Amino acid sequence: MPGLTKVSIKGREWHVNGKPLHEGQMWGQSSMQGLLMNSRMVQGIFHDLNPETRPQWRYPDGNWDPQRNTDEFCAAMADWRAHGLDAFTLNLQGGSPEGYSESQPWHNSALQSHGAFRADYIPRLTQILNRADELGMVVILGILYFGQDQRLTDETDVKRAVTETVDFVLDGGWKNVVLEIANEADLPLYSHPIIQEDRVHELIELAKDFADGRLLTGVSMKGGGIPPAQVIAASDFILLHGNGVDGSAKLAEMVRTVEASPSYRGQPIVFNEDDHFDFAADDCHMKAAVRAGAGWGYFDYRMKDEGYDEGYQSLPVNWGISSERKRGFFNLLKEMTGA
Repeated sequence: MPGLTKVSIKGREWHVNGKPLHEGQMWGQSSMQGLLMNSRMVQGIFHDLNPETRPQWRYPDGNWDPQRNTDEFCAAMADWRAHGLDAFTLNLQGGSPEGYSESQPWHNSALQSHGAFRADYIPRLTQILNRADELGMVVILGILYFGQDQRLTDETDVKRAVTETVDFVLDGGWKNVVLEIANEADLPLYSHPIIQEDRVHELIELAKDFADGRLLTGVSMKGGGIPPAQVIAASDFILLHGNGVDGSAKLAEMVRTVEASPSYRGQPIVFNEDDHFDFAADDCHMKAAVRAGAGWGYFDYRMKDEGYDEGYQSLPVNWGISSERKRGFFNLLKEMTGA
C-alpha cells in the first residue's frame, strides 16, 4: 500500500517522514537542509491520442509505446535517487516534446474533455507514484499545461480536473505528492481564464479546500516570472522557473523579490524548471539557487540534431543518465547532497 513516504513543510524546509531533507548537509558555505532538489520528468505517462502525430515519437528500435515509456521511467528512478534527487515533476498533460513549440497538434492529456481521468492513463500514473513512494521520492504532480488545456471544454471542467486529481491522490493513499495546478500560468497561452495569472489562485484555493489541507499546492510562473501577490498568498510553496534568466545574479534576485513580497510568509521557494546547463561554472543557476536558499530543478530537452540519449522532455525519452549533460547535473547533485 502507498504511504511509505510522507512529504511536509515546516517553515521554509521540506521534510520527508518528519525529517528535513539533507539534514545537516552543507555544500561549501551553503546549507542544503530542507531544499527540494528536483528534475522535470513530465513525460512519464505520455501518450499521443492523435494518430497523425504519434509516429513522431517512434523509438530508434520500434514504434511509440506508452507502457514502455513508463516502464523505462520507473526502471531509471532508483539511479536518480542514488544521485540525490528528491523529487520530479510529472504532468497529467505533459509538456512540449519538442522542448519549446509554436503549436501542439499532438493530444496528450490524462484528462477527458469534462475533466475526469482517462482510464488508460491511470495504471501508468499509479505505477510511477507507487515507485516514487517506495524510493522515498516526492512527486510534483502537474495538472494543466498550455497547448493541452483546451482539451477541457469549459471552466467547470477545469475545476473538475482539479478536484478529480485531488480525489485520485487522496483516495490512492499517496502522501508523497504535491500539486502544481498549472505550468507557467502567466504565459498568455491558456484557453481558460481561470488558469491564467489573474485567477489561477482560485484553483489553488479550490484544491486546498477540497483536500481539506491534506495536499500541498502551488503553481509555476514562466521563466523569470514572479508570482503575483494573490498566488504567493494562496500557495503552500513558491514555484519559479529559470528559463530565459540571464545570469546567476538575476536568478538570486528572483528569490529576493519573492521574499520581499508582502504576501510571502516564509514558504519554501523551488525552481522546478531551468534549462541552464553549465554545471562546471561557479555561477551556474543550480549553484546560484542553492546559495539563495532555493531548491532547483533540471529541465533537459533534446536540441536540434542531438541523439536519443539527450533530453528528458523530448520524445522518445532515454530515462537513464545517458549523456554528458545529464551526468553534469546528476554528478553536481550528488556532490551537493552528499548522496
